[in-house]
Amino acid sequence: MAQDEESGSWRDTILAGLANYIDAGSIVAGSVALALWKDIHGLSDTFIGLIGAFSANAISAGVGALIGGILCDRFGRKKIYQYDMLFYAFGMLWLVFASAPWMIVLGFVLVGLAVGADIPASWSLIAEQAPDRKRGAHSGVAQLLWYLGPVAVLTAAYFLQPFGIDGVRWLFGHLFVLALALTFLRAKMRESRRWEEAQAAGLETPAARSAGWRALLRPPYLGSMLFLAAMYGLWNLWAGYNGFFTPYLIEQNNLPVWTATMLPASYFLIGMFSILLIFMTLSDRVNQRLLFGISAALHVVGMALLAIFGFRLEVVVAHVVIMGVAGGFGAQSFFQLWSAELFPTEIRSTAQGLTFAIVRIGLGIWSLAVPTLAATSFTTLAWILTGFLVASGAIGLIWAPRTEGKSLEQLQAEREGRAVRA
Repeated sequence: MAQDEESGSWRDTILAGLANYIDAGSIVAGSVALALWKDIHGLSDTFIGLIGAFSANAISAGVGALIGGILCDRFGRKKIYQYDMLFYAFGMLWLVFASAPWMIVLGFVLVGLAVGADIPASWSLIAEQAPDRKRGAHSGVAQLLWYLGPVAVLTAAYFLQPFGIDGVRWLFGHLFVLALALTFLRAKMRESRRWEEAQAAGLETPAARSAGWRALLRPPYLGSMLFLAAMYGLWNLWAGYNGFFTPYLIEQNNLPVWTATMLPASYFLIGMFSILLIFMTLSDRVNQRLLFGISAALHVVGMALLAIFGFRLEVVVAHVVIMGVAGGFGAQSFFQLWSAELFPTEIRSTAQGLTFAIVRIGLGIWSLAVPTLAATSFTTLAWILTGFLVASGAIGLIWAPRTEGKSLEQLQAEREGRAVRA
């Protein structure tokens, strides 16, 4: 029976985590399309920034996460993660058949809203149903799927290059089909047991009495949100540039054609091995602050290479290797894990949604400036991004929690105890 329950939890983790695949897949499919759309429609750098700002990579995903997080805590995880994929599929159709710039923006807004709503639902479910001593490993599965999306899409894009924009339509089309399939596969998933128990307990819990939103605006939860938003948000300013603009920048800097897809794909493939061999293996057993610190240092070194030596092929290759290794056990993996662990069940998805919204909306604003800044002075852009990574690493090293091996209930009791003593 225990083996059946464990296999069921891994199955549910994979089905929930597939939202990460289509989130990342839609981001990099859009990045592959940018240069083609620019030529076909004569788009300016400003409009390219607008697409990045309102894409699944940024503002629309943030708004979707905010709304989805609130709904998840109120109506349950299953209702959100089962049906938002239909909304995603509808948005993806606009990108498949886009024939004008406004259709591109509309498609990305709809897709972003859907993937954003799915993030707090799927991440909460993964944490709540995972065994206490394997929560990091289960979270790592979702990150593996996030990295798999770009690997699959960018590799396919390399072979579809001769077909131009029609090849990109196939990339968007496969995400449309997967979203529909995921809707049916998720129908058999169970609701989170911890959420059901929290609902049954009703007003007997302190978090429920504090009416959700108000609980997030006071210690210790306000501090947790500020920590997560700062640590992950600053890192994500680099990640947003990396995921959405790298193929575009490779094209603009006249590197060999194959590098526009295969170099970014290599970054994500290396990251998958890093997640599997380092994060999933160690995060439940060793000092998480140490792991995070090593990753943060590697990130700074990898980005500084571009700032010092420029956007040249050999430098970009070294950058990709270093950042790929670092990314697997860095800010994003720990953000997913910690954003579930630092809040009680009653407000977990709301907290994740709000924090994710702050991060992605901030990225959207930053994305408006990236194409113009890159065209004006890539060195300046690279040093700014290096600075973001230094700040993110410092915040993580100073305030990273120690949660490995503890149950969600134990973590909640400890945090509420500290709040009472304070």
